[in-house]
Amino acid sequence: MSGVADERFVSLRSFDGRAETLAEWAGDRGAPRLEARDVVFEYIPGTRVLDGWSAEFPAGSMTALTGPSGRGKSTLLYLLGLMLHPASGEILVDGDSVAGMRDAQRARLRASRFGFVFQDAALDQTRTVIDNVTETALYRGEAKRDARARARELLDRFGVDVPPDRKPGQVSGGQAQRIALCRALLNAPAVLLADEPTGNLDPATSVLVVEAMRDHARTGAAVIVVTHSPEVAAACDAEIRL
Repeated sequence: MSGVADERFVSLRSFDGRAETLAEWAGDRGAPRLEARDVVFEYIPGTRVLDGWSAEFPAGSMTALTGPSGRGKSTLLYLLGLMLHPASGEILVDGDSVAGMRDAQRARLRASRFGFVFQDAALDQTRTVIDNVTETALYRGEAKRDARARARELLDRFGVDVPPDRKPGQVSGGQAQRIALCRALLNAPAVLLADEPTGNLDPATSVLVVEAMRDHARTGAAVIVVTHSPEVAAACDAEIRL
């Protein structure tokens, strides 16, 4: 996938549904929270998944990444989340490039600024539900009691009605996805990245999850969602088709 995410590639919506230009939309929300500049990525040398791809994700926005399977949506999410390194180009967080960072520095930045909801939930099967939710907070040095209290509030909010000492293998797929969302939101991340977050959820819970992501964007975060759902894409402020 090549090119720049500009008016040719991006469908824009304001919160009240009024169409806007890209410049107006970004300007209303200030400087980009997250930015990709001329990103190139290859899984196999000579075969580019992304070829000079650029986009900005302003603070206070929720953006859908859509398109057919195999177009690099999840790969792009991992690049934006600093889990993969581009062959060239750069990722900027709050205006600062991460190109020169070592892996340990990138890991600290992810823990402090990012939240992730993976397509398969990616819960640690050896840990309890409550430990999965609090893992990143404890890595950052937060008090265990405080992290657990906020984790229980989030689990209640999303209707995860299971004993907190239960293991991920003892919950349903939909519950696992909601647990992953709780983990992602626990630290109030500046950037929330979600890969098909409603894929395993019933319609009512999907609405709850989408509203939670929109609410988080309104706090000043940049929320980026990979989705095949027209309903989820319609709930976002912008849609980038790959």
